[in-house]
Amino acid sequence: MTQAYKLLTPGPLTTTDSVKREMLVDRCTWDDDYKAVTQKIRRRLLELAQVSEQEYTAVLMQGSGTFGVESVLSSVVGAQDKLLICSNGAYGERQVQICEWNRIPYAHYAEAYDKVPDARKIADILARDPSITHVAMVHSETTTGILNDIQAVGAVVKAAGRTFIVDAMSSFGGVEIPVADWGVDFLISSANKCIQGVPGFSFILCRRAALLASEGKARSLSLNLLDQWRGMERDGKWRYTSPTHVVLAFSKALEELAEEGGIPARHRRYAANNRLLIERMRQLGFATYIGPEHQSPIITTFCYPAGVSFRFPEFYQYIKARGYAIYPGKLTERDTFRIGTIGEVYEEDIEKLAAIIYDFLRERKGETA
Repeated sequence: MTQAYKLLTPGPLTTTDSVKREMLVDRCTWDDDYKAVTQKIRRRLLELAQVSEQEYTAVLMQGSGTFGVESVLSSVVGAQDKLLICSNGAYGERQVQICEWNRIPYAHYAEAYDKVPDARKIADILARDPSITHVAMVHSETTTGILNDIQAVGAVVKAAGRTFIVDAMSSFGGVEIPVADWGVDFLISSANKCIQGVPGFSFILCRRAALLASEGKARSLSLNLLDQWRGMERDGKWRYTSPTHVVLAFSKALEELAEEGGIPARHRRYAANNRLLIERMRQLGFATYIGPEHQSPIITTFCYPAGVSFRFPEFYQYIKARGYAIYPGKLTERDTFRIGTIGEVYEEDIEKLAAIIYDFLRERKGETA
């Protein structure tokens, strides 16, 4: 049996034993009890988004979060439409790749990785280019750990009469997002992020009117968002084979989110983890890549320390052997690594991690003395 360790990553993340146990039961996709679980999940997601079933609906989509993003972009942005992609990291840039592969008309506004997309610049772009019909951006950009201001961007997108698409992959369930109030028409997230389920499906919260307006635009059979919704809306049946074990685990994870106190309580725990992590890492000589005004509670990017023999693969293996897995960096201009603070992780884990890193640095300083 492989060694157990906790994941200090932005998802997949460490889940509870009770969530894992839900996957020990086999279910039939046609079973009415199983379809009822799907419908319960869809209703609960709308409650978490603070929206009504009259105005919004939820669609579950097989695959990773990127499958959900591609489903939305390839299904709702038509050949006569144009998408403005606002990026400041690898996951915004992935939307550009999706548009290239699907031949989706787009424009690209890119900010530096340590800066948030500016709502005023976006307003100017929309004013100058009336052909733009949709705007897309990432909320929590885990490339760096920056948290983008989707509320401000949503306001200018709505004022301009455009459709707003948000990739809230690693924030929904851990950060409050009043979807309608912030002008979001499509929000995409994944089972294995802040709701603390396991990988296997993504989900999309859709303004009903915007979803229905996508009729005839889809470029894919399996990722057709409107067709997927129509099947689920009838009776909870997924069009194609669903990840049954993952769905059951996710339903349990939603129950545990409620038991914890909902998104506000989970956000407090994640934020406390993150504050303690940054404090302990600074004491150990690690600076953050993102300033405190835009740092998310999800994952933090740290720069390599000075004056220490530091090789990330060795650092990673040292920490993993002692019970935790962290993430390599995803930047090009700086040497960095990342540590997540979501999942079944608590302040005691952060203290243990800090002690492990302290020992690593002490040993390496001894080697270079």
